[in-house]
Amino acid sequence: MKRRWITLLRIIHTGMTNFLRNASLAIAAIAVMVITLTIILFSLVTNATFTDTINQITSKIDVSVFLQDSVTTSQADQLVTQISALPNVSKVRYLDKQAALQSYIQQNAGNQQLIDAAEEAGNPIPATILIYPRNLNQIENIKDFLTQKNIAALQTSGSPSYSGNQKEAIDNITHATDILREIGIIAVIVFAVVSALIIFNTIQMAIFNRRDELQIMRLLGAGTWFIRGPFIVESSIYGILSAIFSVLIINTAFVASSSALQASSLGLLDIGYANSYFDNNFWELLTIQLVIGIVIGAVSSLIATRRYLKFKSTR
Repeated sequence: MKRRWITLLRIIHTGMTNFLRNASLAIAAIAVMVITLTIILFSLVTNATFTDTINQITSKIDVSVFLQDSVTTSQADQLVTQISALPNVSKVRYLDKQAALQSYIQQNAGNQQLIDAAEEAGNPIPATILIYPRNLNQIENIKDFLTQKNIAALQTSGSPSYSGNQKEAIDNITHATDILREIGIIAVIVFAVVSALIIFNTIQMAIFNRRDELQIMRLLGAGTWFIRGPFIVESSIYGILSAIFSVLIINTAFVASSSALQASSLGLLDIGYANSYFDNNFWELLTIQLVIGIVIGAVSSLIATRRYLKFKSTR
């Protein structure tokens, strides 16, 4: 066991030494990997930010059902129970006529004429059921239920309504999120492949430069992993440094946009929430970056060294 630990430490030490010797060759690999990891990190943060924005707007969107004055309390309670049982309904609120009037007054607090007209008319506001959907893309299922003949008979004339402006905002953000996610995935794949190819070629060049040394090591009985290990450690260092640089770049970008530029948002992106999410999940995001960077570097190096060792063993 002690011998294995000594061997592992020697492999790590040799890998770090090789990295310092081949630092000039590694610059291109690290640069491209930094771009790859920065795109991944930015995609994670923006996706979380858009999701939060969508949730905030969704929580304020409701389908309003206006009941006839002839509907009894028991009928209203029964309807509320039926609506609550629908799979796409997250919450239901029932406002009797008096509560509906108070809500109307609050919504029109800046227009005293509308408030006076409603009070003088003896409260024309009908009892209202407010339905909060889980998924706005399936809101038609709720409307289909509400437009059934027996359910529609309890309502005032006209179909159920919902705040269209907020629904339009949700659709725009969802559409933008989907597009950015697709662009991010494509960009990550492209740059990940480029990073892997550059690391592959970098390791191949390092192997070529040390071919005589490696051949002597094989003749002296060095094991396959003792020869291969330092190169994997070297490429893993590429990934570690790239992950750290990508985190620093994103952190600098958020700090600059929120303080230097005095920006609270960039288009649909809420800078304040993005910055807060980045800070609160810093170690988790850094770990993800490190894992991805090490995997890209180690796999590329593993393929390169397997190819070289296979070539040498078949001579």
